[in-house]
Amino acid sequence: MLDIMTFALETQGFRCESFRSAEAAWVSLTRTRPDLVVLDVMLPGMSGITLCSRIRATSDVPVMLVTAKGEPRDRIAGLEADADDYVVKPFHPRELALRAQRLVRRNAPSDAATTAHGMLTLSPGDVQAVLGTERIPLTGNEYRVLAALLAQADEVLDFRELLIAGWGEAERLGGREMLKTTIYRIRHKFDAAVPESGRMIESVRGAGYRLRTARD
Repeated sequence: MLDIMTFALETQGFRCESFRSAEAAWVSLTRTRPDLVVLDVMLPGMSGITLCSRIRATSDVPVMLVTAKGEPRDRIAGLEADADDYVVKPFHPRELALRAQRLVRRNAPSDAATTAHGMLTLSPGDVQAVLGTERIPLTGNEYRVLAALLAQADEVLDFRELLIAGWGEAERLGGREMLKTTIYRIRHKFDAAVPESGRMIESVRGAGYRLRTARD
C-alpha cells in the first residue's frame, strides 16, 4: 500500500519521502516542513490519529488521513485531530493523488487581500484570524470556511456552499460531520481568545450557518 500511494503521488509530480511508522515520520517532521502529510490511521506503534494531533499542535501543514475505517465516528475522530481530508479504502490511486494536489493548491499562500468586518479580520498570508487584538491561528479548512462566512456576514450559508468553500466539493461522505467539526473548532478557538465570541457563528437549524456581526 505504501508503494502504491508513493507511486501514485510521484506520477502527479510529488517528491515523496515515506516511512513505515509514525515515530519515524515524526522525527523527519521535526526537521523539515513538507507541503503535505499523508497518514494511514492504522500504523504500528503510534496511530495516525495520534500523529496527526501531534503535528497539528506545532504545524498547519495539510494532513490527509487514509484508512479502512469508514464509520462516522472514525471520520469524526480524524477531523477532531484536525485532519484536512479523509480518504477511505479501497480507493483508486489516482483519486488519492488528485485529492492531494487539490489539498496542496488550496493551502498554498494566497495573495488575496485582508478582509475585515467588525472586530474580526482575516489575514490570508498568515492563515489566521484577528479577533479584536487576539491572533488566532487557523487550519486551511477553518480559514476557508470562516472566509466564506465573513464574505457574506449576517447571511445564512447553506451546507453545500460551505462544503465547497472548505473542501472544494459539495457531495462527499461525511461532509456535514466534517463541517460541523470545523465550525466547532473555530468557535472553540474564538472562545479561548475572547470569551463567548464563538457565538458569532450561529447554527441555523436545517439551513446552515451564519456569521453574526450585528447585534439585535
